[in-house]
Amino acid sequence: MFRKYKKRYVLPVLAAGMLFVGSSFKDDFFEIAKQIEIFTTLFKTVNQNYVDEVNPAELMDKAIKSMLADLDPYTNYFNEQDVVKFKINNTGEYTGIGAMISRKEDKLIIKEPYKGYPADKAGLKAGDAIIQIGDVLLADFKDDASQLLKGAKNTKVAVKYLRQGKTMETTIVLDEVEINAVPYFGMVDAKTGYIVLSAFNRKTTTETKEALEKLKSQGAERIILDLRGNPGGLLNEAVNICSLFVPKGETIVTTKSKNEKYNATYKTTREPVDLNIPLAIIVDGKSASASEIVSGALQDLDRAVVIGSRSFGKGLVQRPLDMTYGTQVKVTISRYYTPSGRCIQALDYGRKDKDGKAQKAEKFNAFKTKKGRTVYDGGGIQPDIEMEETKMSTIAEVLQKNDAIFNYATAYYYRNPNVGNAIPTLTDADYADFKAFLKKEKISFDTETELALKATLEKAKKEKIDESIKTQYDALFAALQKSEEALLDKHQKEIKRLILDELIRRYQYKEGLYQYYVKNNSEIARATQLLANPSEYQKILQ
Repeated sequence: MFRKYKKRYVLPVLAAGMLFVGSSFKDDFFEIAKQIEIFTTLFKTVNQNYVDEVNPAELMDKAIKSMLADLDPYTNYFNEQDVVKFKINNTGEYTGIGAMISRKEDKLIIKEPYKGYPADKAGLKAGDAIIQIGDVLLADFKDDASQLLKGAKNTKVAVKYLRQGKTMETTIVLDEVEINAVPYFGMVDAKTGYIVLSAFNRKTTTETKEALEKLKSQGAERIILDLRGNPGGLLNEAVNICSLFVPKGETIVTTKSKNEKYNATYKTTREPVDLNIPLAIIVDGKSASASEIVSGALQDLDRAVVIGSRSFGKGLVQRPLDMTYGTQVKVTISRYYTPSGRCIQALDYGRKDKDGKAQKAEKFNAFKTKKGRTVYDGGGIQPDIEMEETKMSTIAEVLQKNDAIFNYATAYYYRNPNVGNAIPTLTDADYADFKAFLKKEKISFDTETELALKATLEKAKKEKIDESIKTQYDALFAALQKSEEALLDKHQKEIKRLILDELIRRYQYKEGLYQYYVKNNSEIARATQLLANPSEYQKILQ
């Protein structure tokens, strides 16, 4: 009798008591329970009453992913299949073809084959468009086609691809793919060492330390660390990179969250390699996350001078959390802060405009470095020496985004197959040829203005008023094209540089591009000049 009484009355009382522990908890609990009940009822009602058969799993998958997309780009749901792919792709132990690829309509485009890896050995080149893998026509395959190019080591995969309009065949023998975190290091001059750090994976600190020690043995008395284009990676590796140059026990980054268990302070735990060697770090708009931790921390600690353009501003921390039925959610749990207290994050996803785009900070806050220098937040790391000429113009961004430069480089490569290890010379005639190529291929610039204008025409067609505005539309579109042509001329030097970079990769792989940079890149030249001038270097850090 007592057990029955206990179950019927005592347990509900205890449950009710838990709800009243705090008003905030109570309100959240009730609101979550209410919304779950509404959603469950809706989900069942739609499945039972919708005119056609629906797939509950697909419907729920889309619903969850759409919901999370409204928070930020980094909070993601992984269904059972996604989790398997995620684990394979992040162990660093999978086999593959060793190339950067992208999906475009019904093709897989080889963007960059890595020297000496399976795709390269099979003769594939940048610009090749894979249309069939084994018996699978990619035109009929709507899932992630890149998974078809992964498997056990030594597996032979037959592929058909298009090259300059011709259909060709080859067989790729899959092998282990290990991309170096430090793809290049070398001497810029007799006393200046240069290290490219392209990723933060499990080998980053080991490879960087080896490069640093070898350069010092070759006579390096100052170091340039190039973090341009580095999207980040493992947090502990970022801390360990800093430990090469600062004392053990130094605070590098802190994470702050509404949930106290995610608040943490990360300090160096290793003995340094060199506490005094002059250090310059190069960053750009694609340096993100762990790259910003390294550059921001060493700037705040007055240990390095940062050169280039403002970094990306990715200061949100994610953690994968396991859920039921083998699913997983990667949740943004906290924000990164540099030693001075600066938040790295640029976009505020809690504050969006009418189009749903996250807003940037409206004002910057000042902070102090270890020696009292003033630095600012507002998103990303602002360099000590900002180089305006290294910032990418809108027209250049568009030309890269729509593959105009990539496709022109492909055409140039096959017109000039015997360049070899020579550095191509881009003349004014070549640039005129590039502009003609854009027109011939009808490559759209797809700037925001152009896309908005095209969208207006599409709406006009639906409302059947396009004929009445055709004259004005054509005139406006012609004026827009004329302004775009003017921008091509205005930014000719920048665009030529991007074309040349792409061409060097075609003829000499990425290694050749780094070798070219050492002697010809403006950021590296400025860093070398600074490090060779101790008084200027110290003046910045003081």
